Amino acid sequence: MKKVFLSLIFLGTIFLGFAQQDQKIYLLVRADDMGSFHAANVGCIQSYREGIVRSIEVMPVCQWFPEAVKMLKENPGCDVGIHLTLTSEWSNVKWRPLTHCPSLVDQDGYFFPMVWKNENFPLHSSISESDWELGEIEQELRAQIDLAKAYVPNISHLSIHMGFDGLDPKIGELVAELAKEYGLEINTEELQYFPGWGKDVPIEQRIDQFCENLVKLMPGKYLFVEHPAEDTKEMETVGHPGYQNVGKDRGWVTRVFTSEKVKQVIRRKGIELISYADLKK
Repeated sequence: MKKVFLSLIFLGTIFLGFAQQDQKIYLLVRADDMGSFHAANVGCIQSYREGIVRSIEVMPVCQWFPEAVKMLKENPGCDVGIHLTLTSEWSNVKWRPLTHCPSLVDQDGYFFPMVWKNENFPLHSSISESDWELGEIEQELRAQIDLAKAYVPNISHLSIHMGFDGLDPKIGELVAELAKEYGLEINTEELQYFPGWGKDVPIEQRIDQFCENLVKLMPGKYLFVEHPAEDTKEMETVGHPGYQNVGKDRGWVTRVFTSEKVKQVIRRKGIELISYADLKK
């Protein structure tokens, strides 16, 4: 009888723990596009070391990938995702695939700027307007995964640049299969969208709006994705039709992510910052 009573107490403690855990707020803050620019590398790492970022997505096809590798190795506690890339959207800098895939590139051998047809770009500037081949997509994605895994520590997952996996169900299925094959799959269904500062909020008001939205959070798991960088001369050259103030915009992302006011609200609200690696646990 005593054993039964103790067992009931033990089970009750477990259930109470689950109940208490369900009342917690978890926030996964993800920094995208590491490797794209030196300023992006600095912004991503700063947002992790001094701010609220817990997962960083690195792009193996980009010119600053070697520096990103060095920085990530210097920060072994950072959770890393492979940011699979099939587009090259910026006007003044272009990325090429790692493999020979003529159905995925323009006449100059660069990735197309867009995934879907975009009114800001000339005709045939997107993957959707090309005769893409699934076999070429697979070989390119495998090459990117293999390169990243060869050099980058602490990779837990895959992510998608500009959402190309939504272009066709076959592409989405391929990405899912690769994630499973490489042990990089993660169940993100329980993650809810966190609005951050929302749309059309002036840059200077982002910190306040971010804090207001943090205060409104109810128990659950939330995801926020953005692109931190330094606002430097390098980033002044970055842009494409429809999006030109990239340096200023992404510089403010870093300011939000490292804001003392934001960190104070997170502590006061009892929000637990998590990574994709934490989800796998």
